[in-house]
Amino acid sequence: MAESKTTTKKTSPADKSKYTPRLKKLYNEKFVKELKTELKLKNVHQAPKLTKIVVSAGVGRNKDNKSFQEVVANTLARITGQKPISRTAKRSIASFKIRKGMGAPVGQSVNLRGDRMWEFLDRLVNVAMPRIRDFHGVSAKAFDRQGNYNLGITEQSIFPELTFEETATPHGLGIAFTISNGNPESSRKLLEKFGIPFEKTGKEAK
Repeated sequence: MAESKTTTKKTSPADKSKYTPRLKKLYNEKFVKELKTELKLKNVHQAPKLTKIVVSAGVGRNKDNKSFQEVVANTLARITGQKPISRTAKRSIASFKIRKGMGAPVGQSVNLRGDRMWEFLDRLVNVAMPRIRDFHGVSAKAFDRQGNYNLGITEQSIFPELTFEETATPHGLGIAFTISNGNPESSRKLLEKFGIPFEKTGKEAK
């Protein structure tokens, strides 16, 4: 009797290229058209578009604490899937005894683009942010004139990728959204479509 051969189907590069992150697909197929209508734009190319997310953490007074810096590096690597880079001081900060250009890192950051950016955003909105205690939405006042948005996270423990031991030393995070074709109004509409909840104030709260 002839022996049967078991074959394993390999995933080709073409199969991998078919994968599209959920929010990226929604933006391309739905959100961009809605934004064109809602913002009264001439064409979809004028719609605001998310181009980069920077996740960072400063070390402040812990600039000489190697253990703390390792905690920060681990947090960023675990929640983004990408190795962080160290940042040195761009200006002097007397209260932290930091001089401009000094060798010790004052923070670490990760620049996310492409699929990793979209995947991080999806996890942030649908998994991490709902874990924030007494959460009433993020501030609508953190946009700059170009429509870029900065979000502050008090503690890294909201990210389920981290174990209890990895959150034993708490620290904050900054998440910066770089948006092209944006302004505070249009960028807010874009982020709301991704599921980011903004706190309601004044007439919005009624």
